[in-house]
Amino acid sequence: MNDSVYVGSAGKDAALDRGWLLGHFKNADDPRHSEAVEIKWGVHPRGDERRQWVRGEERTALLLLISGRFRVELPGRSVLLEQQGDYVVWGRGVDHSWFAEEESVVLTVRWPSVPGYAITQQDRGQLHS
Repeated sequence: MNDSVYVGSAGKDAALDRGWLLGHFKNADDPRHSEAVEIKWGVHPRGDERRQWVRGEERTALLLLISGRFRVELPGRSVLLEQQGDYVVWGRGVDHSWFAEEESVVLTVRWPSVPGYAITQQDRGQLHS
C-alpha cells in the first residue's frame, strides 16, 4: 500500500469531518492534508441555512452546485445556483452566508487552508436556534 494514495467516497468520508475531504485539519501523514486548499462535499436538506454570516474571510472560495437549488448570500448580492455546474467565486474579505432552497449537494473549494474557521458546538447551537 502506498501511503501517499487515498481512495474514498465523498458521501461517506464527508460524514466524518463536517463535509471536509481535504485541508490543513487532516493528519499530516494523510494524503488529504493540505495547507494550500480545502475541499468540502456538502449535502444540505431543503431549508438548511448558515444563519451566522462568515465575516472577515481570509480565503478565496468557489462553490459549485452538483444538484438541487442553492442560494449564496454576499454583501449586497444574492446568487442563486439552480443548474448543475452553476458556481460562484468570492475573494478574500467577502462575507457570506447560504440557504438550500431545495435538497442540494455542493462542492466547496477554499484556498489557502488556514486554521481558525471551525464551527464549535456552541456556535452550532447558535446557528440552529
